[in-house]
Amino acid sequence: MISVTLTNNMLKRISAIDQNRFSLSTVELPISTVNKLRKNSKKKSSYASNKIEGNPLTESQADKAIESDSHKHFLKPEQEVRNYYMALNLLEEKLKQKEPFSKELILEVQALVEKGASKEKIGLRGPMPPGFLFAVYDSESGNADYIPPEYSDIPQLLDELVQYVNTTDDHPLIIAAVVHYQLVTIHPFEDGNGRTARLMSGYILDLNGYGFNGIGSLEEYFAYDAEEYYKSLQMGLPALYYSGRDNPQHPEIWVDYFLRMVELYSARVYELTKESGDENLFAGLSYLNAKEKELLVFLLRKHLYEFTPIDVSKMVGVTNKTIINRCAKLSSCGFLVPVIVKERIRSYRLSNFARTNEKKILRLLGNKLYIL
Repeated sequence: MISVTLTNNMLKRISAIDQNRFSLSTVELPISTVNKLRKNSKKKSSYASNKIEGNPLTESQADKAIESDSHKHFLKPEQEVRNYYMALNLLEEKLKQKEPFSKELILEVQALVEKGASKEKIGLRGPMPPGFLFAVYDSESGNADYIPPEYSDIPQLLDELVQYVNTTDDHPLIIAAVVHYQLVTIHPFEDGNGRTARLMSGYILDLNGYGFNGIGSLEEYFAYDAEEYYKSLQMGLPALYYSGRDNPQHPEIWVDYFLRMVELYSARVYELTKESGDENLFAGLSYLNAKEKELLVFLLRKHLYEFTPIDVSKMVGVTNKTIINRCAKLSSCGFLVPVIVKERIRSYRLSNFARTNEKKILRLLGNKLYIL
């Protein structure tokens, strides 16, 4: 089992990631925007993770495959991208249930990654025929790049990994790095090891609050330079698992690379979220007419975070129906949220998006004299 001692450089990267995480928590987006960003991020991850494995699809082809009717016949590269996307959806549901990391979950994810493949490629690999060696071979030279552990050792190695994840007091970012390395190195399956490792490592990040709302693609950063990615995983060690890869002397090579990628990824997620927030704010305000803007400014200035239309109509001297119509428009633009009781709108409240951007809205609109 890989054992990691934190270095000053690792601590700096963890601190930077935590700062990005905090900055991200200060930006609120409408749920419709978050869902759109998440879907786009899952598409990018599906494309990038398979690209690392040599999938020949372009990003636009991968996008088209994901959006195609599920009953259509897909070529293998298309199916691989779709499988990864479905695995991300599966883990999204597992996250809602806070399902812990387990061998069963690893197997379930790998089975989805290899959906449509031959039966022997799904589940833990078994013994090779006499005279054959299971190894990862270089496609050009034909030499063995990596000789993983014997199939008989795999169950115990996975049990040790699961026990580590569920009992360690290591930082969650370190745990995610270890899971990534161990699954690639144990190589428990005939195929799908790298994709499963990236998915399960990402799930560890999600479980521990480092998933950044499902926005952005960490896989993209691994795919930018696949050679560096593999070189960092290999750490200059011999090809045979039992010759040092089971307990590498310098795990900081991989862990520092992993943290560097997460740091870059988290910074980009914050930028992307902030950009989307500004775009949504300007777009949302542009859809409002003068009277609707007046009502929004009035609600913010009076700190009416939850209200009934009838109460506001009495305060401003217009009809209840007029306020209801303006509230409907503010709701459609993400500034208000209807409070529904027994299938009827009882009241409205200012959305988190509106409250987070309160100062910015008042700065943009409040310098004008709004009189309802």
